[in-house]
Amino acid sequence: MELPYVFGGPLAQARLRAEQEDFRVEEDLGYEPTGAGEHVWLWLEKRGCNTDWVATQLAKAARVPKLAVGYAGLKDRHAVTLQWFSVTVKPEHEPDWATVMPEGVTLVRATRSAKKLKRGALKGNRFHIFVRDLARTELVDARLADIARYGVPNYFGEQRFGRDGENVTRFLASQAAGLPEDRFTRGILLSAARSHLFNQVLARRVLDKTWDRPLAGDRMMLDGSRSVFAYDVNDSLIPERLAIMDIHPSGPLWGRGETLVTDEAQRLEQDIAASLGSLPTLLEQAGLERERRALRLPVRDLLCEWSEPGAALSFRLPRGTYATAVLRELVNWHADFDVDTASADR
Repeated sequence: MELPYVFGGPLAQARLRAEQEDFRVEEDLGYEPTGAGEHVWLWLEKRGCNTDWVATQLAKAARVPKLAVGYAGLKDRHAVTLQWFSVTVKPEHEPDWATVMPEGVTLVRATRSAKKLKRGALKGNRFHIFVRDLARTELVDARLADIARYGVPNYFGEQRFGRDGENVTRFLASQAAGLPEDRFTRGILLSAARSHLFNQVLARRVLDKTWDRPLAGDRMMLDGSRSVFAYDVNDSLIPERLAIMDIHPSGPLWGRGETLVTDEAQRLEQDIAASLGSLPTLLEQAGLERERRALRLPVRDLLCEWSEPGAALSFRLPRGTYATAVLRELVNWHADFDVDTASADR
């Protein structure tokens, strides 16, 4: 199913990533290292390097196990990215970090902190994306204003699913063969299947025009958190909180356990799950616990600077969300590489 748009579809064709500098990501932890402790924290700028490879090189340089290196989220290889790494190493064994950086990686800052960086322990990312061959028009200006005001559907990006959605196909094939024992591959397939179900629920609610307003029996999610609460139709503050994007309707990250939603919301989600054959049951059998994800993605601090080759966009997104969800509402694009393979919770 092609995922529906909320603003009428893309307005133009454009080019992304003609140059590596066209796509920049800056990690926002939402907090600062303490300045002292057993963990070295390194603020690194990297080009053409994936996060896990950099972590491996840091472990080798410090002569520590790879498990001693931490990071909050995976960042795109085909981009310029700024992110934190932590390394558990004693001061007397600490290398001269500026001289041991691998090719494509630059040390910006080194400090210490009391804790190791953990996956998912960040607020979000700031994106700086140059969209080439996009001409300024009144329609484009209006679309950008709509995106900033209303947000966009919080779809998982295509990169989550592999080429031609092969990760979901491989997950379904595991019904006979079993899931791979390799933890990394297993996680990729489970995430793809879970994300596919969520996207189908969200797509239905986009079509029904309920992606940004609650249904009876819905669970609302607090912006910037994973906390949810039951929608109360008699709560007079809900419309105002929705309007300022303090809360959002949520959709299912499928697994075992309570559905959390009731009434109309439950019927819609069960209808979508039933249409996907064995996929929901396989997710439950894999032992995943049911969770929720916001249906709406707020696009904070959206700015656009125009030049003759195109538009320089910058915006902030919360962790675990995709810049492609924003860009698809504005343009169709051609890119030399997959766009936005980095999602902060993966």
